[in-house]
Amino acid sequence: MSNAVLLDEAVCWDAVTRRDAASDGQFFLGVLTTGVYCRPSCPARHPLRKNVRFYREPAQAERDGLRPCLRCRPLAAISRDPHAERVREICRYIENHATEPDTAALSLGQLAERAGLSRFHFQRSFRAIVGVTPKQYAAACRLHQLKTSLRQSPDVTAAIYDAGYGSSSRVYESSGAHLGMTPKQYRDGGSRLIISHTTVDSPVGKIMIGATDCGICFVQFGRDQEALLRALEKEYPAARLEAMGEPAPPVFGQWIAALSAHLAGQQQPHKDLPLDIRASAFQMRVWNYLRSIPYGQTRSYAEVAGAIGQPSAARAVAGACARNTVAILIPCHRVIRGTGEPGGYRWGVARKKQLIETERAAAKPPA
Repeated sequence: MSNAVLLDEAVCWDAVTRRDAASDGQFFLGVLTTGVYCRPSCPARHPLRKNVRFYREPAQAERDGLRPCLRCRPLAAISRDPHAERVREICRYIENHATEPDTAALSLGQLAERAGLSRFHFQRSFRAIVGVTPKQYAAACRLHQLKTSLRQSPDVTAAIYDAGYGSSSRVYESSGAHLGMTPKQYRDGGSRLIISHTTVDSPVGKIMIGATDCGICFVQFGRDQEALLRALEKEYPAARLEAMGEPAPPVFGQWIAALSAHLAGQQQPHKDLPLDIRASAFQMRVWNYLRSIPYGQTRSYAEVAGAIGQPSAARAVAGACARNTVAILIPCHRVIRGTGEPGGYRWGVARKKQLIETERAAAKPPA
């Protein structure tokens, strides 16, 4: 039976033009020119109608040679990937073995064989469900263990080897991209790290922005500058905190301007703004997904849990949102309860409502 009989294409196209999240899972949008299929709510630019096909099942789209969109991850969002359970088992396997010295067991070929899939299908399914590659996921697990060890061990070298790194040089070479500081600095709460900070007024109250040379590490709301400074000191107890001079360095000034314009509803936040933050493997998966939620839209905690391949982890998703230290740039305010109520927000429910309303108003097309 053809798709035309099964689906009302006019209704489907209307849902696509409205980016109707309620239609996700009811059908799939295939774009012939790009070779991908998406959810109806995919934030990508709308294709021309003549280049679109609609499918009831992902298998129908894949038989036509289409692959799942990496931006909206249609399989993960509705937990319909036929390999979803196998990928979840591999995630647990990686978490349990990420710190072992023998990294060959976590090679793409070995993981694919354990999952009973070809390397190509395993890599594609893993990235669609988890949001990162197997190699990136293993690196995040190892990094999480390193952070834990650095906090507990008096010996930096021992902590590095306990986390599964083959040599101290490898982790020192890559730590700047992930930790924003050396392992010893991290263990010591940001020792010898310099964080420049400034406080600006916004439509939703005062906001403090803290940044290292690597990127933004702190964006939080507060009632006054003193309370915000105490929060920054608590987050980085051993760092050297310096008030940003006037005028701010050009790059910092650009970051501040971008955030201020967003809070005023004038533009979307720049996804390219560099972040210098700490995250566990689970937090990374949640936060990566949050950054993919379209401007002006929201998702429930359960939807986020399903999108990262752990449909029963809604409470853990809420916990990851609560640990976010860079408001707006990781838009945890876009995650609400399934009932439509705003749910909790570490900077106040009223502020969360205002942020959502500002984005929705700014995202509406002009009349």
